[in-house]
Amino acid sequence: MKILTGNDLKTGAVTWWTGSDWSLHVEDAVDVTGSEEEIARREEAARRVNVPYAIAADLHEGSPRPAHIKDRVRALGPTVRPDLTLKPADPDIGNWVI
Repeated sequence: MKILTGNDLKTGAVTWWTGSDWSLHVEDAVDVTGSEEEIARREEAARRVNVPYAIAADLHEGSPRPAHIKDRVRALGPTVRPDLTLKPADPDIGNWVI
């Protein structure tokens, strides 16, 4: 499974492709295998996202989880200040990030 991530052009926030728009929550991401390059080019050209790229992910209980530690950390937010992390819909996110 591949999901698409990038940064919001206006705020710099980490975003995830939902199939029709961008979300701050990784659990909203959809599988883009086979169309990742086309979507990334289109969304970057429309200036909705900066440097979008596809990453490997695993499906866990219906929600995608980035396979690489770097992207797991990006999904949650700063690890040095847990009070600043994104509070995702997945309450167990802290258990799988690292």
